[in-house]
Amino acid sequence: MEHLINNFPQQLAEAIDIGRKNRINFGGKKFSSIVVSGLGGSGIGGTIAAEVVSDEATAPILVTKDYFLPAFVNENTLVIISSYSGNTEETLSAMQQAINKKATIACITSGGKVVEIAQKNNLPYILIPGGMPPRSCLGYSLTQLFFVLNSAGIISDSFEKQLENAVALLETEKVSIKKIAAEVTEKLYNKTPVIYSATGYEGVATRFRQQVNENSKMLCWHHVIPEMNHNELVGWVDKNENIGVVIFRNSTDFSRTQSRIENNKQVIAGCTTTIIELFSKGESKLEKSIYLIHLGDWISLYMAQKRGVDATEVNVIDRLKGALSKI
Repeated sequence: MEHLINNFPQQLAEAIDIGRKNRINFGGKKFSSIVVSGLGGSGIGGTIAAEVVSDEATAPILVTKDYFLPAFVNENTLVIISSYSGNTEETLSAMQQAINKKATIACITSGGKVVEIAQKNNLPYILIPGGMPPRSCLGYSLTQLFFVLNSAGIISDSFEKQLENAVALLETEKVSIKKIAAEVTEKLYNKTPVIYSATGYEGVATRFRQQVNENSKMLCWHHVIPEMNHNELVGWVDKNENIGVVIFRNSTDFSRTQSRIENNKQVIAGCTTTIIELFSKGESKLEKSIYLIHLGDWISLYMAQKRGVDATEVNVIDRLKGALSKI
């Protein structure tokens, strides 16, 4: 896992090359809606991409993480099937529904049944390198989502330069990112992480939560601001030094949201002294997101190492899949 996380900038660069060589031609068709179907490490890219492009997307983007597609999906919908293994049962179910509904379909996968079904139905697909844990291949799947959205006329091609800038940023900040991650790990060790971000970066917070779950083998939770100010903030009453708060921040967050964060810190400080603020770097929202994602990945790895657990194994998920295969 350490090698895979360390290789993330190179993965992004390779993914850009894959996207440029495998552009999908939708024949100029106009889409009224976009649905991304995927789960876990394959699905989080959809959440992040939808937030990153929200200011320019010409059609609504919905991310589904279930067996089913919403009723509105029809021949004017683009359904993007994202399954790293190509064998995710929930995504395969959604894919068949998309076929039945006569939606336009594009697939992002490393192989498996998704490719078999795509070939049988003459559907376009983008192949990404396989044989790795899905969560370690976010760079591949996330990048292809941007290329598909661009090919569909939903976003401009400005993401390409932003991705290149993100690669350069991660390379420049490599030593600093690892240093910050190590310092955060020392503060979070033996604590339950509570993760906050501004709305628009929930995908980043979710990604970190998932990495802490899978890599560090720990429970944690996340919420977004301002929504948490209308519910969860009330729960900060009891003193509990076993909780460590991590706040993902950006200098460009809306001013009222930043004021809320400062007030939240005052409330939370009455319950725990471990409040960690992680500010992004980069110019665009895409760069900032990728920077925070990479930083969070390193923290999850260092937490795993400090806890003495194998960051790669996911035996409990494998057992669940095995049990479901017998039903």
